[in-house]
Amino acid sequence: MSTVIGVLRKRLLAPPLASVGFAERGFPVTHTDATARLEAVPQAVVCGFEWAIEGASLWEIERRLSLIEPEQRGFAYEGATMGYTILDAMPGGGRDRTRALLEGPGRPHIFLTYIGIGFAMARLPRPLWKNILPELTGVAYHPVMSWLAVDGYGFDRAYFDTEKWVGEQVEPVPYPWAGRPEYFGRAFDQGVGRALWFIYGGNPDAVAAAVGKFAGHRRADLWSGVGLAATFAGGSDQRGLGKLRRLAGEHYDELALGVIFAVKARTYSGYVPAHTHLAAGVLVDLSVQGAQNLADRTEQADGDDGPEPPYELWRQRIRAEFTPAARRRTA
Repeated sequence: MSTVIGVLRKRLLAPPLASVGFAERGFPVTHTDATARLEAVPQAVVCGFEWAIEGASLWEIERRLSLIEPEQRGFAYEGATMGYTILDAMPGGGRDRTRALLEGPGRPHIFLTYIGIGFAMARLPRPLWKNILPELTGVAYHPVMSWLAVDGYGFDRAYFDTEKWVGEQVEPVPYPWAGRPEYFGRAFDQGVGRALWFIYGGNPDAVAAAVGKFAGHRRADLWSGVGLAATFAGGSDQRGLGKLRRLAGEHYDELALGVIFAVKARTYSGYVPAHTHLAAGVLVDLSVQGAQNLADRTEQADGDDGPEPPYELWRQRIRAEFTPAARRRTA
């Protein structure tokens, strides 16, 4: 049950649903059924955040989120994780809510709940980031995929401070996430790339033009974020996806990498919408099962304890499957 303090926290911290909409944010998006589905994503995040920041119990959070349609449920878990993370970071808040959520009902959505931690990072001072990632027991992909928290931080900054992070292409100050400050900007840009898909409403020409305005060394990670968003969240039809594939050009392997990660996240959650099947077929010529198999067989290899984050090594192995040489071998 909500408390008076919880209601006050919600009023102070939770953005109104309208404020995350494309028109309110000033994004150049033409309203269609597809863009309406995209716009529902941040709204689902807000719903999850509102319930969590009020202080709803884990039991109540799980039951409320079960009422969200399966396609959007993972996004609501992002918001709930964001809310619990902020509560845990507050003085006297403890650090058990987020851990219980991620080890419990949020487990199938672990890829997205990490992103929710990143949303919380955008609202908390950096000194609090040190202990923001809970230690999890028995949860797959922990801590390898915790870089998605930095991805979530990048998405949030691009979505809510678009002029600075997209218009001016400002680069983030490095932070030693997982002890690797040199990789922080790359994970951040993956989130910015995801945000570009939303900011431009899944318009492939506009998205590609936006990526092209960034410095050359940033474009590869931006394209992987675009591929992930287009596949996981939808927002385009077969023709648009085909154009996106062509526009990726030399960064096609990065776009494909995002597709594979998106399929992995969707299949792991237990629900794969039609637009994910479509994107897998058009963007990487694979069925969802085929894309999942590729993700699984490239997941681990000897040497993953080296200087590169295991997360990036997994990404490298997936990219290698989509280089021109690899495609010629399978043609």
